[in-house]
Amino acid sequence: MPSRIRLEIEKSTVLIRRWLGYALYDWTFKMAKSKRLVTRVAILIQGYAIWAGFSRSLIWPLMWPKSQYLLFLFVCLLYLLGDRVMNAILTSEFVRKTQLEADQIAARQIQKTLQPEKLEELVGYEMEVFYQPYRAVGGDYFDVIDLPGNRTLLAIADVSGKGMAAALLAANIQALVRSLVNAQAGLQALAGQINKHLCHYTPSNRFATAVFMVLNRDSGDLIFVNAGHNAPMVYGESSATPLGATGIPMGLRSNAEYEAGTAFIPFGGFLLIFTDGLTDSIPGNDTEGRLRDAMADNPVKTMSNLKSLIDPRFNEDDITILLLRRTEAPNLSAQ
Repeated sequence: MPSRIRLEIEKSTVLIRRWLGYALYDWTFKMAKSKRLVTRVAILIQGYAIWAGFSRSLIWPLMWPKSQYLLFLFVCLLYLLGDRVMNAILTSEFVRKTQLEADQIAARQIQKTLQPEKLEELVGYEMEVFYQPYRAVGGDYFDVIDLPGNRTLLAIADVSGKGMAAALLAANIQALVRSLVNAQAGLQALAGQINKHLCHYTPSNRFATAVFMVLNRDSGDLIFVNAGHNAPMVYGESSATPLGATGIPMGLRSNAEYEAGTAFIPFGGFLLIFTDGLTDSIPGNDTEGRLRDAMADNPVKTMSNLKSLIDPRFNEDDITILLLRRTEAPNLSAQ
């Protein structure tokens, strides 16, 4: 079968499934129980009015009222009653959802202001970031903070869950990172204090994985703490080094301790930091192999290669990719 015909069939199948989903979906599911009950009663009233019109009686099998004019009047009034009640319920639900959407839009705008709008240029490095929330707002957080001594803090976190609750917790982590970094806390102390804060002030079912890194821009040396996050990867000319976990996710145990690890970005090498939304959106089993192939394909189009791996059919989470490339060593002999 030609690929074009197969693609058209797949599109038609997706469209049919979508319309069937709309037809069978219970639109009252997210209403309050009282509203759902009133809506169903209104539907029953309308159904009863239609049945009475066909049976020509309001209390069948007895033919009452005998006057067809009165029957017609009662049927119309019953149907209009059910229609007006259901219309009032649906209108109130529409207003509620409109207000919720407005709140989500405002929250998304606020979340954008919390993330770096424009990444500062790092001499000797090229940096790209891709962020795609699954809903209006997401639970992924990333930040790039300039530090004294020609150093840069790279931070990324993934809060459990999705939507508004996850976004609020991500904003909380962002504020903590900014305040603690300004207080010149080390990476281990930074992760430990954020962990204690989450344990004390967030619900027990909420936690966050995170990676905090300090890059020495002169030497390419990295110091990192990985709190149960997907292992960042350092890609060299012929090697790929994962920077595995040095502690558990934050928010699980208040007495958790975090160790620091070290790594090195060679000239021409890459540092890839990402959230699990990326790997979960890549079909197949060998996701690491596909990431490695995307990194090795074309240095100029590396971010495009990574984004091309994302399959919308598997995408059910926020996606954040932070890609850092160390440019080639300067030609010292020319100076």
